[in-house]
Amino acid sequence: MYFLTAEHSMDAAHFLSGYNGKCSNIHGHRWKVIVSVKEEELKIEGPERGMVFDFKDLKDIVKEEVDFFDHSLIVEEGTLKENTVRALLDENFRIEFVKFRPTAESFAKYFFDRIESKGYRVNSVKVYETPNNCAVYTKGESVGI
Repeated sequence: MYFLTAEHSMDAAHFLSGYNGKCSNIHGHRWKVIVSVKEEELKIEGPERGMVFDFKDLKDIVKEEVDFFDHSLIVEEGTLKENTVRALLDENFRIEFVKFRPTAESFAKYFFDRIESKGYRVNSVKVYETPNNCAVYTKGESVGI
């Protein structure tokens, strides 16, 4: 089994609605997303001979998905009052609404599903909120996490 990995980072803010602790307040992270994909065989002909696929393709997909949230306030749908949302938008704040609680764990699954939907066999996705703490999502048992 071959594993290829690409990573990209974003700066974004979030908060955890209903959480008892500091994370219930808006705060930011330098999020790092690491995507590992797998294939059993290398290509045997053509320009990608001897490769699983071109690293650039994986790198570009990961960058595109992660950059979508860069320099935004990530908000779980339904957790802010309508007046608050309107006031933030009136101030030209960039808000990205998600259907899940914006935790590292939920983002790991979100990015896993997004990359998988592009045709890649995703092995695992790691999402770091801090340099020392990450969440990992994988389906079933995975190797090379």
